[in-house]
Amino acid sequence: MKISEDLTCLFSATVDEQSDSYVIEVPRAEVEEGFVDASRAHNIALLSTAAESAVDESDSTRSETDHEGDQQGPPVSVGEQRIVEIDEMGDQGDGLARVEHGFVVIVPETEVGERVRIQIGHINETVAFADVVERFKH
Repeated sequence: MKISEDLTCLFSATVDEQSDSYVIEVPRAEVEEGFVDASRAHNIALLSTAAESAVDESDSTRSETDHEGDQQGPPVSVGEQRIVEIDEMGDQGDGLARVEHGFVVIVPETEVGERVRIQIGHINETVAFADVVERFKH
């Protein structure tokens, strides 16, 4: 799956039925602390949880030679700050967030579902490590 480099935010939401349409709620934090400008129109992409599981499995089974074909390298840089949602817990008890292309960022001292502003500290080819700069209510 190819994810646009223009991705400005990533969050989980449900699709709710309202009369003759369906609604996806944008979390208030995405507008107030994030990158969503409520006065502009935005493009969105929807990924089902089944698709996410398939992407997770394919990402974890890719070999290092697969990554050599990725000309762009990791989608984060040292010192960069982002707002992310912790998707799962790693084997060592650290929170894991995924950014562009399913790239994993390990964030110690976080919990699943927590939204945090992070600062990238260390990056290697397959994973980055970040520290929490700010925690948002969830």
